[in-house]
Amino acid sequence: MSGLIITDPPRAHAEDVEALTGYGVATVHEGMGRRGSLGPGFRPIQQDVRIAGTAVTTLCPPGDNLMIHAAVEQCAPGDILVVATTSPSTDGMVGDLFATALQHRGVRGLVIDAGVRDTADLRAMGFPVWSTAVCARGTVKATAGSVNVPVVLGGQIVRPGDVIVADDDGVVCVPREQAGAAVRAAEARAAKEDATRTAFAGGQLGLDRYGLRETLVRLGVRYRSYEECAPDVRDGTVS
Repeated sequence: MSGLIITDPPRAHAEDVEALTGYGVATVHEGMGRRGSLGPGFRPIQQDVRIAGTAVTTLCPPGDNLMIHAAVEQCAPGDILVVATTSPSTDGMVGDLFATALQHRGVRGLVIDAGVRDTADLRAMGFPVWSTAVCARGTVKATAGSVNVPVVLGGQIVRPGDVIVADDDGVVCVPREQAGAAVRAAEARAAKEDATRTAFAGGQLGLDRYGLRETLVRLGVRYRSYEECAPDVRDGTVS
């Protein structure tokens, strides 16, 4: 689907997006049944930043950022620009000039399956970025791509208007129709984790809280004292 710019796609409800800002990527991911993670390849160039926003998607040829210029026009306050390429690329497709234009439009950050550059300037500007590469090598502006079409990043389909949540742990995508359910699931997950944290702080073991002793028995795991195992431990043959 090349040479297409879709305007005004549906977006997730703003109140759900704002609510998801209050939860970490891991909590949202686990709450949704371990779905939506873009995987370990997307790393932040900054630390201690968490954002959530609606996706404006961009599909570019590798080494060509023409369609990112077109995507800026489609961005609105509360959006996150999401960039994919038609084949792998590590070129620095976005830097501080793009970030300046995006900040002016109220864009909350960038997720890009390619390279970025000017990272010190981006941090100084307070413009958060998650990328799969950092590279000084620039790009051309010569080939058509598309804006606001479904793209694939980290094996996940991201559609325009879906919710992107990003923090130090990576990036997760929430389908726009499921944003409300994801808020409720994240809230329940956070409450469960709070209760477990309190229990662990009071000395309870995960073996007991999660019923894992029975699992150890079922798997045939045995307890033996060091004295019983000492000869095997010395010989390196304990099993």
